[in-house]
Formats: sequence, C-alpha cells, structure tokens
Amino acid sequence: MIQPLKLSASVQTLLRCPACKSELTRTDDRFSCINPACYTQFPTVAGAPVLINEKASVFSTDDFVSLRQTTLRLNGSSIAGSIKRFLPRLGGNNKAKQNYQEMAGLLLRQSPNPTVLIIGGSILGDGTEALLAEPRIELVESDVSFGPRTQLISDAHEIPFADGTFDAVVVQAVLHCLTDPDRCVGEIHRVLKKDGMVYAETAFMQQVIDAPYDFTRFTYFGLRRLFRHFDEVKSGVVAGPGTALAWSCQFFLLSFARSRFARGLIRALCHLSLFWIKYFDYYLADSPGAFDAASGFYFMGRRSEGILGDRDLVRLCRGSG
Repeated sequence: MIQPLKLSASVQTLLRCPACKSELTRTDDRFSCINPACYTQFPTVAGAPVLINEKASVFSTDDFVSLRQTTLRLNGSSIAGSIKRFLPRLGGNNKAKQNYQEMAGLLLRQSPNPTVLIIGGSILGDGTEALLAEPRIELVESDVSFGPRTQLISDAHEIPFADGTFDAVVVQAVLHCLTDPDRCVGEIHRVLKKDGMVYAETAFMQQVIDAPYDFTRFTYFGLRRLFRHFDEVKSGVVAGPGTALAWSCQFFLLSFARSRFARGLIRALCHLSLFWIKYFDYYLADSPGAFDAASGFYFMGRRSEGILGDRDLVRLCRGSG
C-alpha cells in the first residue's frame, strides 16, 4: 500500500531531482528521476519524500531511512524537557511576529493563494503562527530532520523544486548551519517566482548552539551581501545586545562544567537569574550600537534581476561606526 504524502498534490508535481533538477515520477513509495543520465531513486519515509543528493550533502539517505537524529533532538529526557518548558527564555525575538504579519499581507496582495517554502520547518519558528493563521497561504515545510511538521526532507543547498515555484521562502535560524550559505541563497533565488519574497533570520553574536552543524555567523553587512540579488523590503536586529549578553554569561559559566548534570544545572540557574537582561532589547534593538552587538539579524526582500554592488553595500550606514 502506498503511504500518503504530507505534501499537497499540486506541490508534488513541482518536485524535482536534487542532483540534476529533472522531473520525478512516483512508483510505490519511491520517487525516480526521469533523466536517463541520472535516474536516481529517492525513498519516502513517514509520509515525507527524502530528496537528498548524497554526492553533495553532509547527510545520507540512510540517515533518514534509519530515522537517525540529525539536527533536531527530539528524544531528550522528558524530565529535562518538562523543566525547560517552565523556565523563562534566556533570549527573545522581538521582530519575527510583526515581520511575518507584514509578509503575509504583502503576499496576499500579490497572490490570492501564495505558496511558501519553509527551510528548517520541522518545528514552528518564532512568529510563524502569523503565517499559519492565514488559511489562504500554503506552507511547504522542509528540513534535514524529522519533526512534528516535516513534510519533505531536503538539503537547503539543493532545493528539489522547479524554477519559479514559490511566492516566498522562509529560512529562519538555518543559514549558520549551512556549509555554503551563498549556494543556498542562490537556490532560493532560483525557486522563487518573479518578485517572490524571502525572509531570513540568522545569528551574529551567538555561541555554538547547533554542533556539529554550526559553521558561520553574519554581521548585518554580511547578511545583506548574502542577499545581494534581492531588493530589500526591511532588515534589522531580530535579537539585540541584551540577548547576546545573557547568552554570553551562560556560556562563560558552562565552560567550567564537565558533566551533563552540571551543565543542565547551570543552564537552569542562568535562565532563572539572567532572563531579565533580554528586556533591554526592547529599548536597544533599533539603536545604531545594536547593529554592532546584536545576537541576530533579519532580512526581508524581493527577488531581483539586479545585484547590490559592494561599493553600494559599504555605503549603507548601520551601526555606531
């Protein structure tokens, strides 16, 4: 019996081979590339096609067929998880909800039924409820990890969809996990429709949080250059210096700990004693100095055929100088 897929029928027709971008056919619970020079086959696991090009990814198909943990840890201690849910958050995201609401409005003015690709969509990101609340928007939630919302397993370096498929792409808290973020952004540009939108959030002043899949950080200017083939709608600080300071204090103390118990205890104590620092971000997030010391930044833009040159980039005045 063929298992039903979590992707809608219309989205399934737009799937492509991640290796050669040729069309796919489905037989039983496998997808096959129709290109005779490729003819790679891809399995379906838990209702999600596993479209990974093993020759160009740090992941293998067997990682997902065997249901190995990759980037998302879902099987931690239930006691530790319960305790964590009751602790105040050490950091804060002050912009995501507002940004997603604005993005939803822009998309619905552009299309009556927009389709949005979520890269890193195995769980809900901060603020994405604003997209879920609009039934006219279809979300396609992809990741390199199985989670409660995973509809498709795919590597962001090779997005397995036809050119010009999506009205928008969301890449929230993912870019720092990629070995080649520029390649991912090129793929985002390819799969977006004309004037399609992108929304990205990424880390700047943050410690290693997703090891071993944690490769890079972006200044405000670095993030803007990454999206140089996009026209800016808005950009700025998503989590400010207060969040950065609270995280730094926690990781300073964690560097003294050796055992798992000690590290868990330090995390709990830091959450209880340092959570209040993040509230400074409501005052600081839009200040010039925040661009030099923020925990993370966001960028919202539209697909463009032009390019922001480096001379123009360095003239953008953000930060205290």
